[in-house]
This record gives sequence, C-alpha cells and structure tokens, in this order.
Amino acid sequence: MGTKKDLRTKGKDILSNLVGTERESKVINIHKALLNTSSYQNAKVIGCTISQEHEIDTKPIIEQAWKDGKTIAVPKCNAKQKELTFRKLTSFEELETVYFGLKEPKEEETEVVTKERIDLMLVPGLMFDQRGYRIGYGGGFYDRYLEYFNQTTIALATEEQLMNQVPNDPFDIPVQHLITELGLRY
Repeated sequence: MGTKKDLRTKGKDILSNLVGTERESKVINIHKALLNTSSYQNAKVIGCTISQEHEIDTKPIIEQAWKDGKTIAVPKCNAKQKELTFRKLTSFEELETVYFGLKEPKEEETEVVTKERIDLMLVPGLMFDQRGYRIGYGGGFYDRYLEYFNQTTIALATEEQLMNQVPNDPFDIPVQHLITELGLRY
C-alpha cells in the first residue's frame, strides 16, 4: 500500500508524466463526465480549487459553471490555523499568487461563501481508493473543512490515480464520488 508520503510522490509523478494529447483527452473526458452529473447540473454554488499546472485543469470547469449561471467559490488558506475559507470568484482577475505558487482569491475583491451555501465541493487529491479516501497534499485543510460539510463531494482523477486502498486515519474524510476519464466510478 505504501505510506502517505510515498503515495503523494507517486500521485505527483503520475500527474507530471501525463502530457500531450493523452493528458488533453483524459482531462476533456473527466470534464464531460462531471458536467453530465446531476450533482453538477443541480448545483447552484460549487466549491472548487484553482488547479496547479500538474493537476486536472479546473479552469474550464469554472468557466462552464459561470456560463451555466452557477456561483464558484474558491479556497483561501489560513496557514496558521490550517483552515480554508471559500470566497466567491467572478473573474480570474480576482486571484493572486501566494506561497508555493498557489492561486487564491484576493480578500479585498471577493466575499465569503459559507459552507452551508456550497452545493457541490470538488475535492483535490493525488491518489484515491475505492472507498473514497484520498491522499492530499498533507496539510489536512480539506479534511478539517469537510468534517461538517453535508453536501455532495466529488474528486476528479485519472485512472492511474485510483488504487484499491490508501492509508487513512480516523480524521480523514472520504469523498462521496470519484470521476475519471472513464466516467463516474462511484
């Protein structure tokens, strides 16, 4: 199974090695599968990270959600308290680059979106298992946020990021659904 640290490295390697037309094809299929879910179609407010270069690209999802009249909320990290606050994003111009090259909303240009208003949360991760458990980046930010989140959670990943079981701790919160290039997996 491997340690969480080993699986983080494996997940980053998988995403980094996915390039060119193969990457493009998989990402397009993942996007199509998400947009066809009732969870996406019925959501008025979607929580979504701004993807980094090696991750499944979320910008086309955000752009489509705006076209569909949906509200997008993106996370702002409070590193000291290890917590996330989601803020309404109406334009990519409302983002700034912070530590580790992450893109986050500018607080002075965006408003807070409470947890209760978010209908669908797209949860990032590096590796996933059949039970919905995930290996994230190791900060525990999403597990803390999702502890009292009662709406739908979906993760987006490639088939290569899916394994039978990843190590999990009592505080780890599984996602409800996983979408890969083959469609909705669970």
